[in-house]
Amino acid sequence: MGRNGMGARWRRLAICGLIAGVLYLPALGSPALWEPDEGRYAEIAREMLRSADYITPRDDWVRYFEKPPLMYWATAVSIRALGENEFALRLPPALFSVGEVVVTCAIADQMFGVGAGMLAALALALSPLVWGFAMFLTLDPALAFFITAALGSFWAAAAIPGFRSRAARRWLIAAAAMIALGTLTKGPVALVIFGGVALIFMLIENRLRELAAIPWFECILVYAAIVVPWFAAVAALNPEFLGYFFLHEHLQRYLANTEHGWGPWFLFAVAAAGSWPWLYFVPLGIARPLGIGRLSGGRARDARESSAIRFLSIWFLFVLIFFSIPRSKLGTYILPAMPPLAIVAGYGLSTLAELDRERLRRPLRWFAIVNVIVAAACIVALAIARAALGGALVLDGILAAGCLALGAAAAFAIGMRGSVRGAIAAIAIAVGLASAAGIKARIDAQPLVSYRELARAIRPALESGCVLASYGHLEQSLPFYTHTREVMVDYLGELGAGRASPDGAKSFMDKADLPGVWGGSSCVVLVANRHDYDALAQILRPAPAIIACEGKKLALYNRPAPGAAAQYDCR
Repeated sequence: MGRNGMGARWRRLAICGLIAGVLYLPALGSPALWEPDEGRYAEIAREMLRSADYITPRDDWVRYFEKPPLMYWATAVSIRALGENEFALRLPPALFSVGEVVVTCAIADQMFGVGAGMLAALALALSPLVWGFAMFLTLDPALAFFITAALGSFWAAAAIPGFRSRAARRWLIAAAAMIALGTLTKGPVALVIFGGVALIFMLIENRLRELAAIPWFECILVYAAIVVPWFAAVAALNPEFLGYFFLHEHLQRYLANTEHGWGPWFLFAVAAAGSWPWLYFVPLGIARPLGIGRLSGGRARDARESSAIRFLSIWFLFVLIFFSIPRSKLGTYILPAMPPLAIVAGYGLSTLAELDRERLRRPLRWFAIVNVIVAAACIVALAIARAALGGALVLDGILAAGCLALGAAAAFAIGMRGSVRGAIAAIAIAVGLASAAGIKARIDAQPLVSYRELARAIRPALESGCVLASYGHLEQSLPFYTHTREVMVDYLGELGAGRASPDGAKSFMDKADLPGVWGGSSCVVLVANRHDYDALAQILRPAPAIIACEGKKLALYNRPAPGAAAQYDCR
């Protein structure tokens, strides 16, 4: 590729990054931290800054060995630069998501050409799952970015026969670096996914002999240079770390954990909903290089494009199946599988311009019909769930569904006038408006899943020296919002493993000890679920005063309630 071609490609990538940034950044700071993940990762990063210990992660000042530190480090840097606020906390995952969109554009550009690259970036940036978690403080956007960059680098190397050129070696070393950073983000799962996809692809392509040409020594050296220092340092300071991290947190959790238990089809549904409506165009992208019927557009089958489709299929299916095997799973686990879907969808969209009006009519007509049916089903489901969700959330859902249905109908009408670009623009605008309704829904759902207002209400009592305690659970965001250690009473959650550690001794209390502390000389604010209030009222003296509430949580006080508490209608 000449200098002008490279310059044009960098401009396209910059445009994709700019569009993704415009989509993700403006609303980052609006919603409160959601329980439990956002509160947990925010507090771990804050405590790293407070303690200046960047080796041993701590949550509520209890050692937390479940995940590696790269995302904590990135969040801590953002907090130091921008302050302790929601925008700073969510900026790293948003930037990783922007990077994922850019890398996806580059991969699709290399596989299928300029048009497919830009449309793949559009499809990924406007996929509901990607957009939603680009504005959510969790580890998965970073992991998805590093896996995407690593597999894109591997594909660039594999496109060079035999891996024997200097360019191929550089791409493979870059892949090793990306997987190392993915390992520092969420553990060995990054290496497993990358290795599984690459090995299966080479097997199917009958290229296993070429593996001998990979610069293994350089790749292993780069991987180890990035990964080993932190693992060695944390193990030296915490001898129990390696066994807990690798055996309990990864092997046992993958094989036996029942937390977040969902059926085997859960991630299939998440992938479909999280990539809609772009998923509809995936068959068009598969049909062209495989030469399937009328959808192929009559162009000769291209061996390189067929190989690319196989690579993307292996990528998507490996991630989907790998995370579907264990019972314990979350919807975010499927994020690394979104780029291959977006690339194939983008390629399918790029083929629409090659269809004549008669052949274009059928896919766009069915696209409109399917979206209207889906929207109608969603509206009916929301109406049934109105009592549980509340009017605001139901309205947000109806707006999102309506936007998709109207956008699909507009795409059909515009496409029939001969403007494929206009039809795609109508879909993109509709998805953007639906996603904006989703952002509003997240804000409207705050009383159900966040405790920022609760923290603000109890912070004056804590600033006067009161003990902050929680009954049965750890409200993960309260230590971040209040800057106060949260004593966990009768707690059985994930931090229980750190209970016996010296820095965890002050964070736990048995239920039997609670009445003595409650009736002692120190003031106490106890956060509990509403349904636990009656049982607690029977064992606590003086009788607890309710000074604040949010969602299902009450803040109980062992002193007379201040006058400001009258504004809360908590019972």
